Amino acid sequence: MGSSLDIALPALKTNPKFIFFTDFDGTITQQDSNDWMTDNLGFGAELRKKGNEDVLYGRRDFRDSFTDMLNSINTPFNECIELLLKNITLDPGFKQFFEWAKENNVPIVILSGGMEPVIRALLAHMLGKEEAETLQIVSNDVAPREGKSVNEAGGWDIVYHDDSGFGHDKSLEIRPYARLPAEKRPVLFYAGDGVSDLSAAKEADLLFAKAGRDLVSYCERENVPFTTFHDFTEILATVKDIVAGKITVKEAATGRK
Repeated sequence: MGSSLDIALPALKTNPKFIFFTDFDGTITQQDSNDWMTDNLGFGAELRKKGNEDVLYGRRDFRDSFTDMLNSINTPFNECIELLLKNITLDPGFKQFFEWAKENNVPIVILSGGMEPVIRALLAHMLGKEEAETLQIVSNDVAPREGKSVNEAGGWDIVYHDDSGFGHDKSLEIRPYARLPAEKRPVLFYAGDGVSDLSAAKEADLLFAKAGRDLVSYCERENVPFTTFHDFTEILATVKDIVAGKITVKEAATGRK
């Protein structure tokens, strides 16, 4: 495989037969870090939920709603990180899934509508720094506001990954893998839970949508094949069966359980 392709599509580096793309907040973690900050440090849960509903039903772009959420948070960035480390927990099955994926050459690629410094800090805390550094993360970033430091009140701002209405259009990361020639194309999984995952929902071969969350409603409304999960122990069982050839991705897409 050519080196230019490896650089453009880094998850192909080990020539995998399967790639697992996943959201971070509320999927790998049990709570959404951005929701937690908004609810506890920003304008609160009621306005946040209204913004999510507007995105889900196409009344607003995710980017606009998310910007409003983060702009309502005045807490210095380092204090935000400290609070998140105390309040955000890992999905109970993710560590086992992470270890299995590493041993079985199934690259995990995190596609997040959140902010990479937050994700890196949480993963280092939950998995250990060395393990966390092995994961490819494609996300938004953080930068200081003009004339300020990120670690002062009102001093930080999100830097979006792209110019799309999502801020980070996750489909753009998955699509080049999906368009590979059949002999080079791995089976593509995606796991997510909410409105930031809408752009990715139609791109993978099998979509895992978290039970009881907005992504399930979207998939049912748009006739996107999916299967639900409660935690990564269920995802691991399904992915193992597919990798072993016991079931196909089509057979696994059972919808709401």
